[in-house]
Amino acid sequence: MKTLFVPAEINFLGNFDKLKNDFELLPKNLALCYSIQYKSFAEKVKKELSKSHNIINFFQILGCSKPKNLGKADCILVLADGKFHAISIAYETKKQVYLLERDKLIKIMQEEIGDLEKKKKASYLNFLNSGKVGILISTKPGQQRLERALNLSKKLKNKKLYFFLSNEINIQEIENFGLDFWINTACPRMDLDSPKIININKFD
Repeated sequence: MKTLFVPAEINFLGNFDKLKNDFELLPKNLALCYSIQYKSFAEKVKKELSKSHNIINFFQILGCSKPKNLGKADCILVLADGKFHAISIAYETKKQVYLLERDKLIKIMQEEIGDLEKKKKASYLNFLNSGKVGILISTKPGQQRLERALNLSKKLKNKKLYFFLSNEINIQEIENFGLDFWINTACPRMDLDSPKIININKFD
């Protein structure tokens, strides 16, 4: 099946006079990342910040991506809507993260990261006590991990496993199958949406 991807961007130029004081709060060495909708705005932010800061890395993030090659960056500035990406990146990288949501600079607090850590630990304990487990497998390019799912089944011989293969995974539907827990092999941020899901990388 042929696929056509059409990019969409926010129609927002940014008020850099307003942001100038906020930018002064950022460490000198930083990584700058953005969701695809913010690409044009991110390029403008990079140009402005480069006047006073060292941009260690500049890259696009997806819901599925984990930042790499951060080098000597003291913090990460995320350009996106909402805290979804920012809190996850702070948890994964252990670096200070700021979210720039249009004209608003938000510092991700340690308490928010701690709450995420607690949720992940609670989910894993629930998994250990589960009997019937579903394994979510996506057919989307970049998220196809069927082989990893099959290999994982060899490690979980004490669980009754059920495989679910789909192009679109709607976690609102998982309660309809009567299973105790789920292992996600697709977007690694999906576990943020349900306490009954853990990611396959927990078993690496």
